[in-house]
Amino acid sequence: MTKTISLVVGAVALAAAAFYAVPALTADTKPPAVKSEPLRVAPPAPRALPAAPASMGQVQLTFAPIVRRIGPAVVNVYSKTVVQAQANPFFNDPLFSRLFGTPEMRQRVQQSLGSGVIVRADGLILTNNHVVEGGNEITVALSDKREFKAKVLLADPRTDLAVLKIDPKGERLAVVPFADSDQVQVGDLVLAIGDPFNVGQTVTMGIVSALARTQISASDYQFFIQTDAAINPGNSGGALVTTDGKLAGINTAIYSRSGGSIGIGFAIPANLARRVVEGVEGAKSGAQGSLRLAWVGASGQPVTSAIATSLGLPRPGGVLIKEVYPDGPLGRAGVKSGEVVQSVDGVAVDDMQSLNYRTATHRPGDSVKMHVASGKTARDITVTVALPPENPPRDLQTIAGRNPLAGAKVQNISPATATELQMDVMAKGVAIVSVNPGAIASNYGFRTGDIVRSINGTTINRVGELVRALNGANRWDMVVERGGRKLALSVEG
Repeated sequence: MTKTISLVVGAVALAAAAFYAVPALTADTKPPAVKSEPLRVAPPAPRALPAAPASMGQVQLTFAPIVRRIGPAVVNVYSKTVVQAQANPFFNDPLFSRLFGTPEMRQRVQQSLGSGVIVRADGLILTNNHVVEGGNEITVALSDKREFKAKVLLADPRTDLAVLKIDPKGERLAVVPFADSDQVQVGDLVLAIGDPFNVGQTVTMGIVSALARTQISASDYQFFIQTDAAINPGNSGGALVTTDGKLAGINTAIYSRSGGSIGIGFAIPANLARRVVEGVEGAKSGAQGSLRLAWVGASGQPVTSAIATSLGLPRPGGVLIKEVYPDGPLGRAGVKSGEVVQSVDGVAVDDMQSLNYRTATHRPGDSVKMHVASGKTARDITVTVALPPENPPRDLQTIAGRNPLAGAKVQNISPATATELQMDVMAKGVAIVSVNPGAIASNYGFRTGDIVRSINGTTINRVGELVRALNGANRWDMVVERGGRKLALSVEG
């Protein structure tokens, strides 16, 4: 579909007011006689008008060539999920279950729709994690209506990005090349391409409304391009494209009270999306299999006006470092708790999300320039970013036996696993990675991300200590940390 925007020059009516000098009236002066004919006002001089358009190119602005080139590289993504549902929801009652047993369960298929972008000609596709999350069967439909079964190579909730692969049988597919999203500016024209509401591929136009939005809560690396190009349900995973036909971002979220577009949409910048694709490509060549992004090894908070005044800084802005991992990139560069990171590679950072984003767009081993302030002094430093270490080793185990955590998968917390689980980078202990549905741990309400702090008064630091504390006991008095809160649970065997 071609979208044409005509530039129309409208005529503007001009109103003119004439002022006339009237002789001053004095005591011995008679007023002039009033004449019966109307006043005649000379018309204003004609305004110079622009020359008539000499060609269609001067009256027509079209994005059709870009859409023809990019459109075939934007696809539909269908995700089917099989869920267990009761045959008759009327009997969803604990009393009924106790009297008559568990109601009959039947399988029900849920289908979700999103969009995707082909970024490599052999069928590598970028989309959103929330489009394919939990999907048992993923289907990709090209713009020419052909459908392919897709394999999920990566689904990462931290970035809300997923990478799919289809097999086009040797055919070279159309692709959207990556733009440098750091070059995108507020006011730039952009196109959003996707399949809203399953009506078919749709192109909308708008401008970049804002950059570096970090409070959207759609991903762990919260750093979004905001646009007023219409984005609706079904656009998720589609392309936000510059007017030269390059991928500026992956459309991800909207702000809306009704569920439809009100002109506030958000896209994950292309520079982060490119790093995710590179992570998958590295895994294929024998590198780390799961997505691991560079980190700085610290936690921090925004510098408010009050904090800036207390630190002697001339203005608010930057990230106040609270804790530094001893052998992390910032620690090795000499940054200490209480100092303020104000910029990365010359770009200002105002919160931990933007600092994490700027770090994650670099490859591990890259040297990054940072400007750090401490009181009234400041300095430029070079930080070599790295992957978060897996120390201690994760020791992944599924808890067996008859105890409150049976059916839960647990592992030691390290900077690497804390990052994967979206925890504080300084977290320690043993975390629950997943819980099998219907297992004993699920029945007791344990969740992914819970940290087991103690059992029967014994502090738990490693998976081995957890297993020993669970085995051989008939009663378990447990303290579990969830979202910074400590919860107590007592269970008798």
